Amino acid sequence: MTRPTSIKLDDDLKGRIQHLADARQRSAHWLMREAIEQYVEREERQEAFRQETLNAWEDYQATGLHATAEEMEKWLASWGKDDEVSAPRCHK
Repeated sequence: MTRPTSIKLDDDLKGRIQHLADARQRSAHWLMREAIEQYVEREERQEAFRQETLNAWEDYQATGLHATAEEMEKWLASWGKDDEVSAPRCHK
């Protein structure tokens, strides 16, 4: 179910949105909804990444398990080559 929501925009921004909507042959409503949806999706991905990072840090603090940057770089550099190496194992 969709429900209307109001938003206050200054005249300049409202005019810019309308100009872009006209150029794209879309309504200002469509343009604003699309912009908000893209913003929310991007921010949700960023928040999920932040949470994964915090969880990984907590796991590392609890276990001490890790792979070094050198080990990771060696693995990544081998991708797609005949002598591709396996992912490094975590260690203390």
